[in-house]
Amino acid sequence: MAVPELTLRAPCPGLLALPWDLPLAQWQATEVPLRDIAVGPSRHLVRFVEADGELWALKDMPERIARREYRVLRRLEDECLPAVRPAGLVHQPEHDTAVLVTRYLQGSWQYRRLIMRLPPNRPLQRARLFDGMISLLVDLHRNGVFWGDCSLANTLFVRDGQCLQAHLVDAETSEVHPELSDGQREHDLDILVENVAAGMIDLAARLERPPEIVPELIDEANALPDRYRALWDVLHAAPVFAFGDRYRVEGTIRELNELGFVVDEVSLQPVGEDRSRLQVTVGDRNFHGDQLRRLTGLEAGEGQAQILLGDLRAHQAWMCRRAGAEVGEQVAARSWVDTCLTPGMRAAHRELGGVGSAVQAYCDLLEVRWLLSERVGRDVGTAAALAGLGGRAPTDSAAKTAVADPPTGPIPRIDDET
Repeated sequence: MAVPELTLRAPCPGLLALPWDLPLAQWQATEVPLRDIAVGPSRHLVRFVEADGELWALKDMPERIARREYRVLRRLEDECLPAVRPAGLVHQPEHDTAVLVTRYLQGSWQYRRLIMRLPPNRPLQRARLFDGMISLLVDLHRNGVFWGDCSLANTLFVRDGQCLQAHLVDAETSEVHPELSDGQREHDLDILVENVAAGMIDLAARLERPPEIVPELIDEANALPDRYRALWDVLHAAPVFAFGDRYRVEGTIRELNELGFVVDEVSLQPVGEDRSRLQVTVGDRNFHGDQLRRLTGLEAGEGQAQILLGDLRAHQAWMCRRAGAEVGEQVAARSWVDTCLTPGMRAAHRELGGVGSAVQAYCDLLEVRWLLSERVGRDVGTAAALAGLGGRAPTDSAAKTAVADPPTGPIPRIDDET
């Protein structure tokens, strides 16, 4: 009998002890700590197992394809790109196959689970999902990654504030190059449009949505290249302007920072008489996350960091008004962490039954508080916001009216994220 070849980046006892000599399809729940997690359509068998206190995704596939995907995922991890993290590769020569091991992306869900919880008349919610897909594709292409099979089915989504962060979960057809040609990028876009349209139409039929929604879904899929090109152009634009109009540099940097990108380098190259071409080198999408980490030491997603920094700035303004003088951001940050963030995270996370992360729970609390306050024209307070967050009727009568007719702003919370 040919002995399996194991390559594990997490050589934990529980993972090593799994029955790697057996085909994945023959693993029995009575002998192996398998988890039953629904997955979308897949060309290969995918199963989930708990070992050493963690959850792992195992995919059975031909050895050549498995090794290729493992290499691509390693490269994506090295580049800090949003994708599932490879944990190992097991070649089973006895069965002429291999098993790719990846870490389960905690707090993630598939697009089907999100769409199933949305009424059909919520195009703005679908737009958030598509924005996450486009951001992912732009990030991949900027780093020379040709996806080859970009689709909603091959993507996992994680809540990041009021955004959805998309992660690549299937790299079987992906290729990594020093740089992608325009033709390669356009080909990926063509694949994306076709796959998204087909996936949404299929899901609409399964959910028995009214037939008139199909043209709307097709239009949304056909609009994806425009979304992509708009973001791509912002990142790669090289405007030419008069040398005296250098203030436009600051405007460009502000726009990129608002999108979350860190500007690594700015270059002004002479073009003719008294004209300059602006070229901006953009780094990772972690501008607000870096700011929050510098001020508080807190690790958060870029979308979460934007929300939290807004709350910190509001707290700083309140401290300035109370003191009648300027309050430094470091002093304000320490006060905010102690009096707002820490107790707020605990209360919000408890209100949600401990589901998801405490940071995201606090972001949700801030969003609910803002929405309820906007509805009634005044600040409803934290207690009413907590009640609205947990789906309870708040004691404040004005906030109660707001909750009875809830706004459509926040992304629906998924209680069974794992």
